[in-house]
Amino acid sequence: MEENEGADILETSSVSNGPWCKAPVTDVQFGPMRLHQDQLQVLLVFAEEDEQSNGFRWACDKAGFRCNIARTPQSALECFLDKHHDIIIIDHRHSRYFDAEALCRSIRTTKASENTVIICVVQRHTDREESSILPLITAGFTRRYIENSSRMACYNELIQLEFGQVQAQFKLRACNSLFTALEKSQEAIEITSEDHVIQYVNPAFETMMGYQIGELIEKELTEVPINEKKADFLDTINSCIKIGKEWQGMYYAKKKNGDSIQQNVKILPVIGQGGKIRHYVSISRLCNDNNKVEKTCECIQAESQTDTQTCRHKDMRKGSLDVRSTTSRGSDGSSQRRRSSMARVHSMTIEAPITKVINIINAAQESSPMPVAEALDRALEILRTTELYSPQLGTKDEDPHTSDLVGGLMTDGLRRLSGNEYILSAKQTHQVVGSLSSPISLNDIPPRITQAMENEEQWDFDIFELEAATHKRPLVYLGLKIFARFGICEFLNCSESTLRSWLQVIEANYHSSNSYHNSTHSADVLHATAYFLSKERVKQTLDPIDEVAALIAATVHDVDHPGRTNSFLCNAGSELAILYNDTAVLESHHAALAFQLTTRDGKCNIFKNMERNEYRTLRQVIIDMVLATEMTKHFEHVNKFVNSINKPLAALEENGNNGDGESIKTVLRSPENRILIKRMLIKCADISNPCRPREQCIEWAGRISEEYFAQTDEERRQGLPVVMPVFDRNTCSIPKSQLSFIDYFIIDMFDAWDAFADLPNLMEHLNNNIKYWKGLDGRNLRVLRPPPE
Repeated sequence: MEENEGADILETSSVSNGPWCKAPVTDVQFGPMRLHQDQLQVLLVFAEEDEQSNGFRWACDKAGFRCNIARTPQSALECFLDKHHDIIIIDHRHSRYFDAEALCRSIRTTKASENTVIICVVQRHTDREESSILPLITAGFTRRYIENSSRMACYNELIQLEFGQVQAQFKLRACNSLFTALEKSQEAIEITSEDHVIQYVNPAFETMMGYQIGELIEKELTEVPINEKKADFLDTINSCIKIGKEWQGMYYAKKKNGDSIQQNVKILPVIGQGGKIRHYVSISRLCNDNNKVEKTCECIQAESQTDTQTCRHKDMRKGSLDVRSTTSRGSDGSSQRRRSSMARVHSMTIEAPITKVINIINAAQESSPMPVAEALDRALEILRTTELYSPQLGTKDEDPHTSDLVGGLMTDGLRRLSGNEYILSAKQTHQVVGSLSSPISLNDIPPRITQAMENEEQWDFDIFELEAATHKRPLVYLGLKIFARFGICEFLNCSESTLRSWLQVIEANYHSSNSYHNSTHSADVLHATAYFLSKERVKQTLDPIDEVAALIAATVHDVDHPGRTNSFLCNAGSELAILYNDTAVLESHHAALAFQLTTRDGKCNIFKNMERNEYRTLRQVIIDMVLATEMTKHFEHVNKFVNSINKPLAALEENGNNGDGESIKTVLRSPENRILIKRMLIKCADISNPCRPREQCIEWAGRISEEYFAQTDEERRQGLPVVMPVFDRNTCSIPKSQLSFIDYFIIDMFDAWDAFADLPNLMEHLNNNIKYWKGLDGRNLRVLRPPPE
């Protein structure tokens, strides 16, 4: 036996050959599949060594199983995530050591536990009535084992598990390979219940029929036949498959958009529970018919044919369009796409812009050559998706740092998987004006603070020096200076004392206990926003009200941030997640609370003297900018900026229109583009840390990492899904996480922003910081700074 990871985990790996030791199982038959089963792994979770744990350990040795022993829930979870045990046996006899049910729930929240058998060891009670096992089942246990330290009893239990639940789970795990084959198949596959309710469709089916999977599952795709002939045909199909026979033939089916397609279909009944037909598997291929398919109003118009077509449906994902690969495929399976009329014009009183685009493309297909028509078909399929600007995550980098970081920032969490709730107590964190110290005047700022803000107009301004000088209250001081420089009080028609009170209220509602999302981050984003507003092209574009909105939005954009991500709040079922329906939870809260804090007391209401319509305009811009900081819309904002602003400006320059001020003004000053510029501005200000001087970049990296570490710790304590498992303070590589974040979110965005605003100093810092993190990573260092030489 050898020790692993300290005293909390023990590992035994010996395999005995005594008289009771059975030959290890190596092969399992699963239908036509022949599967190889490796040595089983067992995790024993017992706080202390006793006869029961020794009995199971002996049984593992005799059965030839690899065994780990964990003493604490934390070490048990870490060991399981590392080794993915087949069986976990948890001691539930002594609640004083740990909560066995909470540990089981924590394990069950992990993807790795999907096929794991978890056993609960409970006390033997002879003096009271048998208790229900439902609470254990609800917690995630597979079965209960009433304590019996007899070695043979433990051995028999393991053998029964191996040939029972473990083998069944082993077969289920093998189903992943079957689903992979289905997902990648070029044939459209549909699985329905005996009542023809759809249970599964593969991507090829979605592509062929124009539906998304969410529109199909648990629904019926068929419609009532409209005449006796069609009814007779369906009866023929049903009479065949309901007696267990395969049916094959051709019929016309309607896509979601109403287009008629001819398919060669094979329907196979599958026997299930009770020896009855429980599923129907339908395999479809588009027919290679050289004649144009006539449009029809019927849902199904079939021909009694059984010949097999050679056409294969192209395997398409809803991703980016590769015109070269599309046009190089020739006309294979494409003649059925040639319709007498491909434009389905819907009678709508008001057409959405995307509908107009789709109709234009449909009309263009009529007179297009076949390769072009095929490419346009794929373009239409992409346009009909709901997430036009979100890339397919995971395709850019297989590194777990990237996938965890991107997944954590780009999603709103999983379904809540435990009964724990995370409550954000707004009433405790929102301080009122009366509880604050007396406001200071811009003319009364202490010399040390004045000195710390001397170069606040420069990008290399050190926010951490100001943080230290102000005792972690930099927002009030920096806000007073920047707002004065931009004439905010004059625009809002408010007094300096009102502005001071407002800044104090806002800063008081940032959590100083957060390592990253505190008022120093707010002040840093305010500084970056002011710096961007001073750039010439930005000044040409935005109006005074836009500048005021940008500075206010930067100030309040993370107010009352709890130091946890949206995904965490959604998974924990927090009050805020419930209030905002798991959508842009924190950003909605920041914007709403900012106006609540501002308008509830006249002493700090900087908007009280504004004209109503001007206030409403300003309010909408502030809200829009704060919501733009939500990372799930990151790629949408960046792509729109590039396509609507960068590319038109580049085209003007290429055409020699540098001096054509009117053309440039038309691009910059349109209301839609001004919105995009303001969103891009605050987004870049919000995550500009990698573009700061090196020491500031390193400090910010340490702070955000600590905040993510704390979230992972809390998720494990509460038994919540771990949103970003890679941010484990014991194993995380900070250089790798920074490089992943920069590669996925920063480089493209700041390239676009630099092309617009001309920021060579930022790009130089960014390149230097990338080299710094790569240097640490190349030395396999996981820390912020290299060790001293």
